[in-house]
Amino acid sequence: MTGAYVFDVRHAHEEDWHRCLSAAHDPLTLARLAKTGVGAGWHCLEVGAGAGDVSVWLANRVAPTGSVLTTDLQPMLESRGNLLVREHDVVTDPLPEESFDLVVARLVLRHLPQRQSVLAKLVRSLKPGGWLQIDEFDTSYEPLLLAADEESALLYEKFLAAKAAVMRSAGVDEEWGRRVPLAMRRAGLVDVDPRPHVQLRHRGSADLRLLVHRLDHLWDRLLATGMTEAELVRVRAVMLHPEFRATSSLMYSVHGRKVGR
Repeated sequence: MTGAYVFDVRHAHEEDWHRCLSAAHDPLTLARLAKTGVGAGWHCLEVGAGAGDVSVWLANRVAPTGSVLTTDLQPMLESRGNLLVREHDVVTDPLPEESFDLVVARLVLRHLPQRQSVLAKLVRSLKPGGWLQIDEFDTSYEPLLLAADEESALLYEKFLAAKAAVMRSAGVDEEWGRRVPLAMRRAGLVDVDPRPHVQLRHRGSADLRLLVHRLDHLWDRLLATGMTEAELVRVRAVMLHPEFRATSSLMYSVHGRKVGR
């Protein structure tokens, strides 16, 4: 993928990372996919599929006559039945044009400086009348609600600022989620339908566990922004404190349809 992906695609806690990702975001993603009417006979594409839970759901949904192509830089699934898995770089590798009834990309384009050209490629891959679903964060919004004390609150805010700096330096568009609807319209899609979703971060939430994983993944880069080892250790404890409450990033799930039948 042109441009460095800010998170390791293979890491020590990969399985738990993907479990948390599915627990935090699959309910929204799958409910929105169902709204498209996806069913038997549809041909679907998931770009940047990760562990592939969404692709597996789609494969079951479109069986027995439909199919799903799932792609990633380093696929974690193997092809089976009506699910075809391919190693693929969405920035540089081609996609078949006018081939899919439904295309889905979750938390992919925000990492790509070439996100506009990739969006155009995804639109070209749709059949006339086909649906594109893009689920993306706006991480400029994730306010703290409650911490154990003022020092803890200030440290969490410092961590968020450092994380944002790291993401920007890697070419991530923090506000991409809010930009997706207009980008879809400009790409020629109609019936554009953005739906924002927010969660509560607390010690037992999957979204907070994802944030703790991000702390671990970005450890060295966070140190490079000026945070100390002691601060990083402390901010993990701050987030896992029983009294901690914060608002998640906004997740925008956006539908758009290609003009056609």
